[in-house]
Amino acid sequence: MTVWNWNWRKKGGEMSGGLANTERGADTEGSEGVSRRDFLRVGGLGVVGLSQAALARGAMAFTHRRAILILMTGGPSQLETFDPKPDAPSIIRGPFQSIETAVPGLRFSATLPLLAQRADRFAVVRSFSHDAAPIHETGQQLLQTGRLATGGVRFPHWGSVVARNSPARGAVAGCAIVNGPLVGTGVKADHGQSSGLLGDEWQPTVSLIDPADESESIHRLYGSSQFGRALLKSRQLIERGTRCVTVNLFDSLHQRVTWDCHGDKSCGPATVMDYQDRLCPEFDRALSGLLDDLAQRGLLDDTLVIATGEFGRTPKLNDQQGRDHWPSCWSGVIAGGKITGGAVLGASDATASTPVDRPVSPGEVAATLVAWCGVDASPLTALIGKTELPLIPAAPLTELWG
Repeated sequence: MTVWNWNWRKKGGEMSGGLANTERGADTEGSEGVSRRDFLRVGGLGVVGLSQAALARGAMAFTHRRAILILMTGGPSQLETFDPKPDAPSIIRGPFQSIETAVPGLRFSATLPLLAQRADRFAVVRSFSHDAAPIHETGQQLLQTGRLATGGVRFPHWGSVVARNSPARGAVAGCAIVNGPLVGTGVKADHGQSSGLLGDEWQPTVSLIDPADESESIHRLYGSSQFGRALLKSRQLIERGTRCVTVNLFDSLHQRVTWDCHGDKSCGPATVMDYQDRLCPEFDRALSGLLDDLAQRGLLDDTLVIATGEFGRTPKLNDQQGRDHWPSCWSGVIAGGKITGGAVLGASDATASTPVDRPVSPGEVAATLVAWCGVDASPLTALIGKTELPLIPAAPLTELWG
């Protein structure tokens, strides 16, 4: 069977589509069938030798799958959320106690009591790390595209990759961004939330938070905060058929209390005390509400939910009772889909400053989201000048799937 892989070529400053011919062995189920393995390999790209009916049957295996990426814009502290260090000195440990969770031996910060009660329903990653520049935009790009923009070329958002290779049906947006687009996160650079070199046809739809026709009990479930309204919007979107949703918990970091807790007014007024007073209670309620709501509606098994920031925070408190940028180590959670509840992937050292087991690159998040939605990114390449690059140079976190 001959498979045609899309490549994107830069000519005269503009991106144009090209085709690369790759020979693969046949692995089909009859003359009109296509195995699940073959469709994963092809990833919804243009295929020679398979009928449209066969492709449609293959796509049906994945179109019910949806994914939500909750971008904790600003970069939350690992120590004040999912990786507390109760035995560390106070300048590292911070001001908060840790608490037991539903998983024996697993502790969270006391700022997250509701998620602690549900810890047996999701996995925790404690070893995210990257070595790019310690600015918001690099982490945002890596999480959402798997790559850093280079030479003026922007790589596509994970939802755009899914929408291009496994389109949604009808008029429903295949990919949406809630509470965005991102602006003002530090420097003038790409945030990883555009269709990039795929072209405007696959641009994510921006969906603003608006009043919803929902019951009072549902609003109470998520809470009345901006976080709660944003995550409720994400559920509405995937329930209506949107397959890929990214939620920006903040669309900007300028002069606001956000996860970006420097404690320096020139960078943003938040300190770690704002985690206890506002940020974590609102996040705790909103994410717990989303997981409960998806489960009650029978949507959680088909919906992958990932919540993390673009980096972590310094292991030592600064003089303003804040923490600064720290891309060497941070945490996040993964729920729904086939994720093994209660699992912990990776580990940090005694100060939560560096991974000591199974470092996880942020690009693995993009690869996981794309793979869950049924697109195998491994054959997808981008031709930049004369260099052919894997579109997403990371593998999905399949070790967490039961």
